[in-house]
Amino acid sequence: MTMGNAMYVLVAGQWRQSRATDFFQAENPATGEFLPPRFPISPREEALEALRAGAEAAEALRGVDSETIARFLETFAARIEERAESLVEAAHNETALPKTPRLKDVELPRTTDQLRQAARVARDGSWQRPVRHEARKIYSIYAPLGGPVIVMGPNNFPFAYNSAAGGDFAAAIVARNPIIAKANSSHPFTTQMFADLAFAASQACGLPPATIQLLYRTSRDLGFEMVGHPLVGATAFTGSRDAGLQLKAAADRAGKPIYLEMSSINPVVLLEGALRERGEAIAAEFCASCTAGVGQFCTSPGLVILPAGELGDRFVEAARQKLEAAPPGVLLGGGVRERLVHAVAKLRENGAEILCGGGALPGPAAQFANTLLTVSAAGFLRHPEELQTEAFGPVSLLVRCDGTDEIAKVLRHIAGNLTGTIYSSAAGADDAAYATLEPQLRARVGRLVNDKMPTGVAVSPAMNHGGPFPATGHPGFTAVGLPASVQRFTALQCYDNVPEHRLPRELRAEKN
Repeated sequence: MTMGNAMYVLVAGQWRQSRATDFFQAENPATGEFLPPRFPISPREEALEALRAGAEAAEALRGVDSETIARFLETFAARIEERAESLVEAAHNETALPKTPRLKDVELPRTTDQLRQAARVARDGSWQRPVRHEARKIYSIYAPLGGPVIVMGPNNFPFAYNSAAGGDFAAAIVARNPIIAKANSSHPFTTQMFADLAFAASQACGLPPATIQLLYRTSRDLGFEMVGHPLVGATAFTGSRDAGLQLKAAADRAGKPIYLEMSSINPVVLLEGALRERGEAIAAEFCASCTAGVGQFCTSPGLVILPAGELGDRFVEAARQKLEAAPPGVLLGGGVRERLVHAVAKLRENGAEILCGGGALPGPAAQFANTLLTVSAAGFLRHPEELQTEAFGPVSLLVRCDGTDEIAKVLRHIAGNLTGTIYSSAAGADDAAYATLEPQLRARVGRLVNDKMPTGVAVSPAMNHGGPFPATGHPGFTAVGLPASVQRFTALQCYDNVPEHRLPRELRAEKN
């Protein structure tokens, strides 16, 4: 297609003009101005056509060999690299994220790397986990879902989590599921470019025409209908808790799988020995982590639990000074800034005190002052739920505690999170405190981190980018880390007393 023709959707194997009568525009967060292209809000008949085409593609994809899937993922990665400059430009305009190093040197290489890792997993078949119980002649294997996967990506990672190119996309494709990408409204043109490249790569590799489809936006009610539709295989969603839970309710009513990555404040525990040894350095690490990506990472340290007293005082003052000195960044949009204002107000209403920042900055750019708040452990325990409100931006709450026992009391009230961190003495002075606190934190987080800030998620086979509710909808799955992330988009199939020659090739004793 001619890129930039925003009136076109990718449905049933072709780019064609949408039937929409309603439209939206993306916003340039740095200027507050709407960007020129208008994108369609797809009507019900258009979405249902995508579902029907996706169901047909799912049936055809079951017979596609793993080498073809791997070749598609590698071809797509190569085409992304060929269009790197224009992708970076588009994403920068729509999100105000820095072209370099963030988009060009960090996120885009991560995106192509995870596509290539997915290709290796498709090729080696490790995601299928075949099991043969010879004594009872019972065999099992993981297989495709049999329906399209709807991917709803977030606003904060226009490449690595993009609905038409990111980790959920790659994992679902590995398991031979077609994709219906729902573009995030903050970067629709970037998503269109990815979808165009993915579609071209899929056709070059001979995949079914509707393997990749793209809708930009639907009404809320239509979104609920889609995630619960009988033809859907599963949905992957990354975004706010409120939207995620509404989608989950709709999918649950229909008995359809939905995998959610929602809110996380990522508690960081600072122990006395660590502060005594390197408190100033930890304050610098904290400031860098809190402001990375303008605080719009799902692993940003939104809650820091630390000792009261002189050591804690020194850290607090160092952190405050560093945050005040750090230049404010541009948020992903005016809506993000508005929600941040409400989140900080809620923290203050429930006893948190402002140490620095605390409000939106004037001007057309979507900016919010780097913000540090504090509350005592007793104050936190009076309102633990409200004081765990996610402030999606450069904001963190410090909880001051009198000793290990009080830290443990606070940890017992921490909700599920993606990560939890403990900083401890390198010389072993905090070992006893660590042994007391680690079990409390371990039970509440997907990834336990020691002696470094949690920001960033490595694409590693051992990575768990998941965690207990409300960080995600299920503690047993990860959105990052192959082949584990593929399991979300599979069905476990069992064969009982089925002759060898009738088993799937990948399940046979001798694969031929």
